[in-house]
Amino acid sequence: MYEISVDDRAILRWLQICLGLIFIMVILGGVTRLTGSGLSMVTWHPTGMLPPFGSDQWLAEFELYQQFPEFQKINSDLTLEGFKSIFWFEYSHRMLGRLIGLVFLLPFAYFRLRGMIKPGLIPRLVIMFVLGGFQGLLGWYMVKSGLVSNPHVSQYRLTAHLLSAILIYGFILWTIFNLTNKDGYRRLAESSVAAWRKASLGLICLVLLTIVSGGFVAGLKAGLIFNTFPLMGGNFIPEGIGALSPWYLNPLENLVTVQFDHRWLAIGTGLLLIVWYTRGRSHFDQSRLQRGFKLVGMMVILQLILGIATLLLQVPVVLGALHQAGALVLFSVLLFNVHTLSRV
Repeated sequence: MYEISVDDRAILRWLQICLGLIFIMVILGGVTRLTGSGLSMVTWHPTGMLPPFGSDQWLAEFELYQQFPEFQKINSDLTLEGFKSIFWFEYSHRMLGRLIGLVFLLPFAYFRLRGMIKPGLIPRLVIMFVLGGFQGLLGWYMVKSGLVSNPHVSQYRLTAHLLSAILIYGFILWTIFNLTNKDGYRRLAESSVAAWRKASLGLICLVLLTIVSGGFVAGLKAGLIFNTFPLMGGNFIPEGIGALSPWYLNPLENLVTVQFDHRWLAIGTGLLLIVWYTRGRSHFDQSRLQRGFKLVGMMVILQLILGIATLLLQVPVVLGALHQAGALVLFSVLLFNVHTLSRV
């Protein structure tokens, strides 16, 4: 890291804290989904911060939950103690979201009043805050999809919520990279590595597409079928892969197709990233670029191992959360790769 001013260093640390909290938020969201906790809070109180206290408040919260289809159709044997165990995951997820809002807004106001923020950075920070508010609304929109006769969160809304979180995370991470790299952005037409940059953009889009396909797997619980690898039901192309009509619903709503798409998209993306790592490591000698390629190579192998293990063991909570964390780390190191190439 090159020497930066005291003001920029304070802003950098603040953004790093926000980024770390968002990372935890994404993983906690995955744990909430994996533990079946996401529909335990059936109301949204934008200003409410305190959880239930005392037996009367807990009983009232539980009775409210009992009025909705998830309890009536899936969790009818759930006790008050069992309800508390799932409630805390969802409550923690929502409160962490509000904490992130405060951790972002209060220092931003302080830095702005003290004139510590460079004018060119202010619009970015405002956009970050607006996107964070939108993410909260999108989260409640997602939860509402499961508070109906079919007590399952829409895979479309869940995937949109996940993708939105990752794009916000990436936007903040890119800004952090800008603060830690003294080299200015170089236009593609002036770049000495234009082909590499184009390839890096294609690869990061492919990683995002793989994450999106994973969102559909999570939303449909498609990881709980065909827990073998590489075959699915004894075949490379499983029965029922195109069972829905019209055909375009299969990649979005057919559990068989959704899992098939995700596993082979992940394998294909992983192999391309391994090639990217091997070629980039031998082509570049700059330490920052070398570091970026090495990180991509290490993370893609780890992520492939995590994905296969999660599938074979029928999506245990710990492995499922680690697999989601691995996807975010892989996205982060590839974004670092992209950013570094954009300065050459």
